[in-house]
Amino acid sequence: MPGAALIAPRSYIPQRMSISERPLSDITVLDIRGHIMYEDGDQELRDAMARTLQSGRRKVILNMAEVPYVDSAGLSELVRAYVAIKKAGGRVVLLDVGRKVHDVLTIANLLRIFKVVESEEEAIQHLNEPRESGQVS
Repeated sequence: MPGAALIAPRSYIPQRMSISERPLSDITVLDIRGHIMYEDGDQELRDAMARTLQSGRRKVILNMAEVPYVDSAGLSELVRAYVAIKKAGGRVVLLDVGRKVHDVLTIANLLRIFKVVESEEEAIQHLNEPRESGQVS
């Protein structure tokens, strides 16, 4: 078509992952933004969890509201975080998990170990409940 401008498709560039940490009484909230994937987010999550454990905190909320995608490396880091906190006698809750990430957690059969909640208040309540033997997260 003469005179028509060609529009090049925009390349897909994943959002760089960032984590902000905020204390909430004896709970650490990790607000995660961006993808948790190989070479972008997996190491950041590992480092944030290490800092949390080194500070002596054992109750963690992973706020996933702004996490649109998790790959196998990201799943691995979520499991690593869960195991590290559990070994230290603590608990982890996933907050506000989007549909795509929820689907990945379902396919990977990880919803049986992670407690997933929709509100920060629900996460706090869960972390402050006495733990029954055999209870997950």
